[in-house]
Amino acid sequence: MPSSYRYSKLFRRSRVLWGSFSLWQPRLVFWCGALAIGVISVGFAKLADLAQKGFGSLTSSGEWAFLLPLALTPLGFMLSAYLAVTLFPNSQGSGIPQAIAARHLRDEEDRTRLLSLKIAFGKIVLTVLGLFSGASIGREGPTVQVGASIMLAVARFSGMAQARGLILAGSAAGIAAAFNTPLAGIVFAIEEMSRTYESRANGLVLTAVILSGLAALGLSGSYNYFGMASASPTELRDWGLVLICGIGGGALGAAFSGFALHFGQKIRRWAQPQPLKRMLALAAICGLVIAVIGVASGGTTFGTGYEQARAAVEGNALPLLFFVEKLAASFLSMLSGIPGGIFAPSLAVGAGFGSTVGSLLGTSIALAAILGMAGYFAGVVQAPMTAFVIILEMTGDHQAVIPIMAVSMIGYVTSRILSREPLYHGLSRVFIAAAIRARRVVERESE
Repeated sequence: MPSSYRYSKLFRRSRVLWGSFSLWQPRLVFWCGALAIGVISVGFAKLADLAQKGFGSLTSSGEWAFLLPLALTPLGFMLSAYLAVTLFPNSQGSGIPQAIAARHLRDEEDRTRLLSLKIAFGKIVLTVLGLFSGASIGREGPTVQVGASIMLAVARFSGMAQARGLILAGSAAGIAAAFNTPLAGIVFAIEEMSRTYESRANGLVLTAVILSGLAALGLSGSYNYFGMASASPTELRDWGLVLICGIGGGALGAAFSGFALHFGQKIRRWAQPQPLKRMLALAAICGLVIAVIGVASGGTTFGTGYEQARAAVEGNALPLLFFVEKLAASFLSMLSGIPGGIFAPSLAVGAGFGSTVGSLLGTSIALAAILGMAGYFAGVVQAPMTAFVIILEMTGDHQAVIPIMAVSMIGYVTSRILSREPLYHGLSRVFIAAAIRARRVVERESE
């Protein structure tokens, strides 16, 4: 056999191998990105827990330590707001509106202003700082922005053109890894992030959720966010909880969402002449009021509210006014402009509302707390399927599937009647408008 023929055959084989590698390279980068979301989500969760425990230790280590939040919380809020404006712009708030806005923007530069590895790093650091300062915030919404940022970076590094699908996949993976709720991650991506079912993106979403979930599972093990619950309606008054928690929770959620959008718009206009100075002043005022609420409530309104919500799900009644105090602290934390999510605090508010209703009616506290979470959460985000699936996965309460589903739907309908615009999508329009204005400025300067 001529040597030239052997060399030609070897060359053709190497081209095939190289061609197959170039086809697999984007997939490998994508898989690594999904695994990274799971690992970072677990690390983020541990840092958030440490920050919250650190705040609790500081404020309970002496006779007058309970008054420490009156100084620590406003100063922490001011530092977080300052760093968010100066070093990590567009890291403020939950992070879910930024991910939604980035999916609507076509220009890569506009997207990277909302989703980047730098913003993801700042989001984690500032959310942890907020929890160490006693803010009523959660890490789950920020994990969405972190996951979406990682996947957008994957799109750039691997040359994948499906940026919108990858943002969707990163967002779903973030929710799945943050709560250990893979089904909720998928439903959240379809119902809340995209508001439609995109067949071209379903494979990306499923793969990202599976890989990030496996990474989180390997590091944290299998667990239910609120443990295992087995509450179910046994009496007629238990079924009355469905209506009360659905309508009441939906109305409270609509109030939170509507006022957040209304006052957010007012604050943006008020801050325009001197945005940095005025936003720092607002952060300090919000932090001080949150500190006063926290001290008055015995410290129960600081942080995510996870312990209080879990206690209610386990059947331990919360103080009757806890949900009012927690709602006020969460609302002010959101208005302050510091990075931090509303998922976990919303679950705590809902559990507190349900616990109060259950105490007044003399029904099961555990069932009332679970239904209160479903009604309020569906009212805030106006995503009933996400509310139903995420609470079912977090509590494992399969005996109450129908009541949870019914409360989620009633809460959603009630909220839609009272507040027509979904919270996250209303907030996302702010970022879309800002990106359009920035693009027009660049275009005018280049002319």
